[in-house]
Amino acid sequence: MKLVSRSEWGAARPTGSYVPVSSTKGVKIHYEGSAVPGALASDHGRCAGHVRDIQASHMANRDEGWIDIAYSFVVCPHGYVHEGRGLHRKNGANGNGPLNVGHYAVCAMVGTSGITSPTDAMLDGLVDAIEYCRSEGGAGSEVRGHRDGYATDCPGDDLYVWIQQGAPRPGGSGAAPAPVPPSGPSAAPPFPGRILRLAEPMMHGSDVQTAQARLIERTWNVGPDGADGWYGEHTRSTVVAFQQDSTANGWPLDDDGEIGPLTWAALWDRPVTR
Repeated sequence: MKLVSRSEWGAARPTGSYVPVSSTKGVKIHYEGSAVPGALASDHGRCAGHVRDIQASHMANRDEGWIDIAYSFVVCPHGYVHEGRGLHRKNGANGNGPLNVGHYAVCAMVGTSGITSPTDAMLDGLVDAIEYCRSEGGAGSEVRGHRDGYATDCPGDDLYVWIQQGAPRPGGSGAAPAPVPPSGPSAAPPFPGRILRLAEPMMHGSDVQTAQARLIERTWNVGPDGADGWYGEHTRSTVVAFQQDSTANGWPLDDDGEIGPLTWAALWDRPVTR
């Protein structure tokens, strides 16, 4: 891991005190969402200055009231991991207080012009940052995009596809390898393309209704309103119970209460056990 400390990139002192965080559910990936100078890609000497620019922009934002750079870490095109707020500190980037406490925030130097796609070295650096947050910062297994649970386009489509693929190293293994259920042809309808979860505003749609109906077919209770298409707390709790039952019966799933591709497939493919 090529870690660049705050002193090495020339960070300004924060204007207030950090909120301590002992552990998180995982890491959320961000992009800058604005122009990123293309010259950074060929000149690593410019990257520290760009992190200083990000910090200055954040600290000047009176609407947000940031005391420092909002991110936990920033990864440049050359794979260097620049320490932002760092470990065991609440970040300011995920959207609101609970989201900022729930996950570390790691930003890639990718934007809407200039550098618009992550380099292989950058993806390596992102995996390094994720693993560092886990080994030293008490981060859990989740790797999410900023848009998961918050209304934003961040981290952009390229990074979000990479996250949904398991956040793999280029040509290597993922940072968060998913449990592999028994193989074979799937009877499930195509995955709807978005992870179904308890969110604000509440998720609603035919994809939620399809999942609820399938749970009911498998004798799981999704609440008094049945398959109403709303992903509320009762549906989330039922999904957690289904995931735990799956793992206990040899079909391992994360019990996160979210319906991603693996849980979606298990709703149709997993043998009935109750």
